[in-house]
Amino acid sequence: MSETKKFMYVNRHAPYGTVYALEGLEVVLIGAAFEQEVSMAFIGDGVFQLKQGQDTVDSDMKNFSPTYRALGDYEVNRLYVERESLEERGLNEDDLMPLTWEDEDDDWAEKKSIHIVSRAQLSDLLEAQDVILNF
Repeated sequence: MSETKKFMYVNRHAPYGTVYALEGLEVVLIGAAFEQEVSMAFIGDGVFQLKQGQDTVDSDMKNFSPTYRALGDYEVNRLYVERESLEERGLNEDDLMPLTWEDEDDDWAEKKSIHIVSRAQLSDLLEAQDVILNF
């Protein structure tokens, strides 16, 4: 039996204006459907992908941010947001969507999916992955 590989999807781009964010999210959902061990990292302008209250009316692009709420259903519950990237953009944890997942091993307790980590902690997490995909 083969060992499950750890996949981290690194999101570096703002949610709108390019296809990176949407395509990255779609690839994550596909990977999770195939039972990969999936986590996501949000750095640089990628932190804006998780910002609450996204308004895309002026961009002529569909607001796909509600899709992030489905990640817990696909067992994607490790979303790492780099603290320094948030701070550099004038954001904090309260500006992010309240994403959760239900832990079936803990009587379906609702738990946070977003974990704020330092740049150094994120570096360690990246080093522990088998596969890293950048979007």
